Amino acid sequence: QVPLVESGGGLVRAGGSLRLSCAASGRTFSRYAMGWFRQAPGKERESVAAIERVGGRILYGDSVKGRFTISRDDLKNTVYLQMSNLTPEDTAVYYCGAADRFWGNYNFEDSSGYHFWGQGTQVTVSS
Repeated sequence: QVPLVESGGGLVRAGGSLRLSCAASGRTFSRYAMGWFRQAPGKERESVAAIERVGGRILYGDSVKGRFTISRDDLKNTVYLQMSNLTPEDTAVYYCGAADRFWGNYNFEDSSGYHFWGQGTQVTVSS
């Protein structure tokens, strides 16, 4: 198990910014690709951003490219999501996921390839 704890969500006006953090427990954080996903009411979970490892591949969902930035600090066992120019369409519960790169079904590009999840943090963007 890899406990993941998200923080940083909240209410922000359109055009504003938020930074989400996801802290992991354990000593092997570097073996995990980390991703941010979101789910709005009545919608399917959507991939927002993912980072495979420090200096590795980074992916962004089309709807957030140019506005969101994912980063990780393996010394702090933390992954971040800097969100800028937020719109009401960004309103959702944001989940942090960890994908063990050494597991057989590993796929950091899709939520099905993730093995551990946080509880989520609500982001609400008002117009």
